[in-house]
Amino acid sequence: MISEGERVPEFELQDADGNTVKSSDFDGKRFVVYFYPKDFTPGCTIQADEFSKEYSRFKKIGVEIVGISPDDTESHKKFCDKMGIKYVLLSDVGAEVCKRFGVWGKKQFMGREYMGVQRSTFLVDEKGKVFKVYESVKPKGHAEEVLRELSK
Repeated sequence: MISEGERVPEFELQDADGNTVKSSDFDGKRFVVYFYPKDFTPGCTIQADEFSKEYSRFKKIGVEIVGISPDDTESHKKFCDKMGIKYVLLSDVGAEVCKRFGVWGKKQFMGREYMGVQRSTFLVDEKGKVFKVYESVKPKGHAEEVLRELSK
């Protein structure tokens, strides 16, 4: 996993509308990149909903939100429409960006091992450097936790 003080790995992915979004689009801006396993699952729905409810507060302090998962753009579009998500969700179907950030790894559920996204969040400054990393994120209350950190 990338660490605090490191530059954000370059990426170029499609958003829910099929538009290309690059890491360089955020040059000179503070932003939050959060990785989540799957659209419409309970924890991911809580996390997306909380970021959506707090989105205006993030915008007020000049911070953009970017969510990334291995879901395709069609799934993201449905998720955004159903949840009223106004921030960017990016599709990383091959998990290449997940791997670059170091959030792709072994997971276990009901005794079965598989590869998947480790729910993680990275806070990035105007120079593209990570200044805070949250590993093994618990969805409930996370958006507020991130806002507190950004408001320091």
